Amino acid sequence: MAKQPGLPGATRSLGVRLRTANKRTIGSQKWLERQLNDPYVAAARAQGFRSRAAFKLMEMDDKYKLIRAGSRIVDLGAAPGGWCQVAVQRGAAQVVAMDLLPIDPIPEVTFLQGDFNDADMPARLRALMGGAADLVLSDMAPNTTGHGATDHIRIVALAELAFDFATHVLAPGGAFVTKVFQGGSEQQLLAPMKRVFATVRHVKPPASRKNSSELYVVATRFRGV
Repeated sequence: MAKQPGLPGATRSLGVRLRTANKRTIGSQKWLERQLNDPYVAAARAQGFRSRAAFKLMEMDDKYKLIRAGSRIVDLGAAPGGWCQVAVQRGAAQVVAMDLLPIDPIPEVTFLQGDFNDADMPARLRALMGGAADLVLSDMAPNTTGHGATDHIRIVALAELAFDFATHVLAPGGAFVTKVFQGGSEQQLLAPMKRVFATVRHVKPPASRKNSSELYVVATRFRGV
């Protein structure tokens, strides 16, 4: 096993192959082999993060300085909690995780169970935090159908809902991060975002798998609605 550059505590597998499928489907077999050979999975396990996605947020934060000491942060669809762990580790004063389903407790993270689309949720969140948020995060993605165009439309629709929520809870100067897929129709999301954020950009962090169509939209310096 060789040390993986840039990932403390992780090792790079020289290529793990499963000897038997044990009645697994071809898809689950490939997924498991990919997990076993993924240095970010190994690094997350070694460093105590709940998912490899933690490194995506760290890489974006390293570049764009999204998480500031003393900030209030909301993580939409937070399960299993890797992004919340990063926010706490990097000095956020208050982190609220939101999800439809329960999440195992995370030290220094407040969990608000429910649908962020509920009409009263922005007010509930502001009351819980004692004010507006400085950063809204969304790594949410709908269940995929296998049909690229349909999946792309669905994730853009989810990102639009997250963006609308963010406009109701962000403080001036705040930031918003959401997941999308490559495909072109995300332009319908970018246009309204550019009206209320000073800077809007597409980002593909190194931890995002190269063969994935996953992208993130990083919007900074919220001007208000």
